[in-house]
Amino acid sequence: MPQTSIKAGVLLFAVCLYATPGLSEVLITSREAKLPDADKRERGPLSGPRVLLLSPARDATNVKSPFALTIKFESRDGVPVDLNTLVVTYEKSPPVDLTERVNAYLSPTGIAMPQAETPPGEHRLHIEIKDVNGRLGATEFSITATP
Repeated sequence: MPQTSIKAGVLLFAVCLYATPGLSEVLITSREAKLPDADKRERGPLSGPRVLLLSPARDATNVKSPFALTIKFESRDGVPVDLNTLVVTYEKSPPVDLTERVNAYLSPTGIAMPQAETPPGEHRLHIEIKDVNGRLGATEFSITATP
């Protein structure tokens, strides 16, 4: 009987460990990665907040998933960002809105998702946010994830 209790305890521990928030969070699913790529966006100069990719490096190749996704928002003229205007899009056809998946990692200074999970392949993301004056800031980058 004690051996059964040990097995049950190990199983319960494994289930709890797998379900513990904060270990890794799916950013992009395998089904979404199989969608056709969207056309690149053309953009002119933007007057809103700067949206800077800190990690992984811009247009990173050979990033092992899960990886730390860190985005920094820099205000222009001291005008704060409006967090309610954040839109994170996986550039596929049709586009995939990832905003809800990163909301838990959002702060006035940016996005800090420590364990972003993606399938292997190249993934192009577009992130935009406005400041409280309605001025748009955006960035687009690619990440190539390896198994």
